[in-house]
Amino acid sequence: MSAPAQAPDAVVVGAGVNGMVAAAVLARAGWDVVLIDRNERIGGFIASGEATTPGYVDDLYSSWHPLFVTSPAFAELGADLARHGLSYRNTEGSVTASVGDGGRVTVAHRDPEATASGLTDPADRSAYLAMVEGFAARAGHVGALMGADLRSVGGVRAALGLGGRLGLRGTEHLARDLLASGRSWAARSFRGPEVDHLWVPWLLHAGLSPDSASGGFMLPVFAASTHLAGLPVVEGGAGNFVAAFEGLLAELGVRVMTGTSVDRILVRGGRAVGVSAGGRRIPARRAVLASVSPQALYGRLLGDAAPPRHRAAAGSYRPGRAAMHVHVTLDRPLAWTDERLADVPLVHVSDGSASTGIACAEAEAGLLPRRPTVVVGRQHLLDHSRVPPGAGALWLQLQEVPFAPVGDAAGQLRTDGGWTAALARAYAERVLQRVAAHAPNLDAAIRDVRVTTPLDLVARNPNAVAGDPYGGSAELDQNLWWRPFPDGAGRTGVDALVHIGAAVHPGPGLGAGSGYRAATRLVRRTDRPAIHRPGPRPGPAPRGPRKEEK
Repeated sequence: MSAPAQAPDAVVVGAGVNGMVAAAVLARAGWDVVLIDRNERIGGFIASGEATTPGYVDDLYSSWHPLFVTSPAFAELGADLARHGLSYRNTEGSVTASVGDGGRVTVAHRDPEATASGLTDPADRSAYLAMVEGFAARAGHVGALMGADLRSVGGVRAALGLGGRLGLRGTEHLARDLLASGRSWAARSFRGPEVDHLWVPWLLHAGLSPDSASGGFMLPVFAASTHLAGLPVVEGGAGNFVAAFEGLLAELGVRVMTGTSVDRILVRGGRAVGVSAGGRRIPARRAVLASVSPQALYGRLLGDAAPPRHRAAAGSYRPGRAAMHVHVTLDRPLAWTDERLADVPLVHVSDGSASTGIACAEAEAGLLPRRPTVVVGRQHLLDHSRVPPGAGALWLQLQEVPFAPVGDAAGQLRTDGGWTAALARAYAERVLQRVAAHAPNLDAAIRDVRVTTPLDLVARNPNAVAGDPYGGSAELDQNLWWRPFPDGAGRTGVDALVHIGAAVHPGPGLGAGSGYRAATRLVRRTDRPAIHRPGPRPGPAPRGPRKEEK
């Protein structure tokens, strides 16, 4: 669409989940909003389509939505999104599992008691249930803390509320868990290997490794959240999530400009007053929200207007490991050797801390891991519409990948040309053989294979600096109070400019925490009464999905 004829209240740069949520929340409160994205369709790393084989729907990037359905954003927007077609499929049975190289299998069910019953040591069963119950008792306070600006009065209140709930001893234990790695926490908390085997690979979904600080805090979060929310997937593919937001944003009168790159954030007298996009000036009367990387915000977009300390800190902000995807279509269902995996929608091929820790270390050294942790997703078990009758599909995610490989830990693959098509195919074959070792019908069942490399992720979304889809390393010195860095934690140094996205507390994931928090704070600061506009405002609607993503 063309540039707006009148100055909007807010311009939102970047239409991933944080940008979409922020735009919707502001518009519901009566703000006139423009949402701008460089891609031809909004959604960021949320998209789906028949990209591998006709008749099969692939979630091209992210897929599982437990963080969204348990978020404040969903609590506010869920009913409206449902009116625009958003619905979820989930499971009440088996949820996730890990299978090791020797064939050892550990399974988690929605029912924590069923999960605990699979632990060998009776003391571990009691400890597991106590862990889940303990997190459930403080989940509201933890959620408030994770959703607050930790340096604000609200953040202090959230911290005091959690501390009051836990008491002095409980607060000390929580601090200990925050400093602990997932490997050490599991070894300290449980006698047997099952909890480590089952949940440590989940740390990869937070951009962590088994030996990263804060893993001891995140493991109970992953476990309890999965028991609570399951693993919901969007019915019909993740693209329907984007379609629902397109419908809601149009209804709220948000003016969406796709296929448009923002060149500069305009600053006058220390205040953000708009953006320059596609050679046009788009003013903003109240705020500019930027869902971009710190490097882009304090470099190209602000230029000389960036506070020097922020510019220097952004220059040293570290990306995490790169990631890649392998999409596989099958002409028959995958047949696991162990029948307990037959109905599990998300399986990690991993030995827990042992193999995942080595693979992370190899990737961080620039090497292709010899035994990568493979996330095996089968969304069609929850949503049968995604594959033809009698068929199957695999959504394989790899989160221990070097962006610029300097070698192969197995000494088999040439990496001197970087991520060439040949290297991508060869590494995908290693990954497939990791799965085939536990599912012997895989090779015969394959129809097509599609590989998304770290370079492809950057091409899709430049916020994935160095192929990292989590917006930067989540090591403790770049997390919580220090995300993206101390001076930039909730403050850009430019009035009316708000930084949101995966690089901002509470970090990556589909919970849209930073976008929702920023929008609600802006709404609270205005004296304009909140109003809900049920009907569309005049002006062009957002562009619809591209043909290949319908």
